[in-house]
Amino acid sequence: MIAQNAQRWFESSLGQYLIDHEQRYFDCVVADIFGYNAVQIGWPQFNFLRLNRMPFQFSIGLEDRASLRAAASFLPIQSSSIDLVILPHTLEFNTNPHQILREVHRILIPEGHIVISGFNPFSLWGVRHYLKSTRHEFPWNGHFMTLSRLKDWLKLLDFEMAGGRLCCYVPPFKQARWRQRFSFMEAAGDRWWPISGGVYFLHAIKHMHGMRIIKPDWKNCPDTEKKIVSVTQRINEASIEEHSSKRHPMTDLSER
Repeated sequence: MIAQNAQRWFESSLGQYLIDHEQRYFDCVVADIFGYNAVQIGWPQFNFLRLNRMPFQFSIGLEDRASLRAAASFLPIQSSSIDLVILPHTLEFNTNPHQILREVHRILIPEGHIVISGFNPFSLWGVRHYLKSTRHEFPWNGHFMTLSRLKDWLKLLDFEMAGGRLCCYVPPFKQARWRQRFSFMEAAGDRWWPISGGVYFLHAIKHMHGMRIIKPDWKNCPDTEKKIVSVTQRINEASIEEHSSKRHPMTDLSER
């Protein structure tokens, strides 16, 4: 039932408006990311990897159109095996988004890429999320996360921000003619109210911090050789004295 409501909304004029903007951003970003394996988690009915040139691409989700049917919070994928993961609004419609990010971090190779899209709660689109009349409708029934919170989660997982932007500054009117009347907001949004876009995108890269063993510089350590030699000499002298004190008794009698 939830999937049917989502699909019905995507087929609406407002849903197509959103998909057009998201498709343009994903096309621009994934075209310049290279590797071997790329995966899209969520929304398998839309191919946001279409301009990526990696030889192996697939989608993961619980929908029938997904290449691999699996929950996003427990991915049946080998660790450090994926070069690119995209999450189109995947975090907002799952009960444990932080677990999904941990799983993505696990399957990504070092220097692997993650691209995320989400609804901005501090926008005109976010207002629909808090209205009682639409609170239980898709997509306003999702768990909208702030951009700052998502950045904090990514930093905790050692992701480094590589880019991002906001879009969809026009109010989420259902009728296309009303969105056309407010189209000037789209053109001026990045300049005049950049934090009020209805949808945000984040592009981050996984970094692995290695360890370096620092060895002591014995050559430049003062008086090291002298201390070692003196200790060795003391041990040898102590062994000689102990050996001489325990001489055989017959040897003592012969000397007398």
